[in-house]
Amino acid sequence: MLIIDALQYVNWTRELFETARGGGVNAIHVTIAYWENTEKTLANIADWNRKFTHHSDIIMPIKTGDDILKAQESGRVGIILGFQNCSPIEDDIRKVETLHHLGARIMQLTYNNQTLLATGCYEDGDSGVTRMGKQVIKEMNRTGMIIDMSHSAEKSTLETIALSERPIAITHANPLRWHEALRNKSDKVLRALGESGGMLGFSMYPFHLDGGPDCTLDNFCGMIMDTADLMGLDNIGIGSDLCQNWGYDTLEWMRSGTWTFKPDYGEGSASNADWPRQPDWFRSSSDFGNIISGLEAVGFARGDIEKIMGLNWLNFFTAGFKPQAA
Repeated sequence: MLIIDALQYVNWTRELFETARGGGVNAIHVTIAYWENTEKTLANIADWNRKFTHHSDIIMPIKTGDDILKAQESGRVGIILGFQNCSPIEDDIRKVETLHHLGARIMQLTYNNQTLLATGCYEDGDSGVTRMGKQVIKEMNRTGMIIDMSHSAEKSTLETIALSERPIAITHANPLRWHEALRNKSDKVLRALGESGGMLGFSMYPFHLDGGPDCTLDNFCGMIMDTADLMGLDNIGIGSDLCQNWGYDTLEWMRSGTWTFKPDYGEGSASNADWPRQPDWFRSSSDFGNIISGLEAVGFARGDIEKIMGLNWLNFFTAGFKPQAA
């Protein structure tokens, strides 16, 4: 079964690449920027190019949908480079194309904060997509860089769905009605996403789960079935938001960047002052088989499970990574 994970943030080692391959994962969207500017992002891309050279037997870069199939056929894990913020382009729209040429295929218009493009989900007010944001949306559409609104506020997300000429993604979030978290999405957003042909990746990050680390597999998979009814079966997949092999200092940086002098603990305030415990049924990339079993247990047919685990993302990425027709 083709397995595509639409978001991970992992401190990669060869052992973790081997764990992903052993878990049957064929492609992973990896985060290579949170707050980084252009210079630091270029350094991260250079680091990944070295990984592709040193571990070419088990990983390969993904730039087209066909590359995902090549990764599957060759028994390697395909790596999709992406940004969880728009900071890599700074205030220069030309950098969208430059970074696309260098392999980036997915970019969020915001992380949790207000950006030059739109509003993040942690802000008190949501001013929507900015003037620059409208131009960046057009340029991302043109070049074939997927727009991701996983961390964006409601108005900004709805406006982006309406403004984009191509379907967008929310690579890692869950329904707000299932669990109240700042980053989970309302039914209004999910309906609009599904009607526009966009994709939602279900997150296994504990702060986004009903019951947190104690969320049951049955509860999680039941939520997927309910969301399939809301959005359509062809518009859902997995975006685990798996975080591995990092110390607490990385978590603090991920949340706080350099914009504040004190830690921003995020959802749950000070109670979140540590990496959260993963649910027992999803601790690493070796556990995707548990998701498949859970989906079977709540009544999904085999063909539907194949769509959720990878085929829907394959179709979406195959279309979305291509430059826009003139």
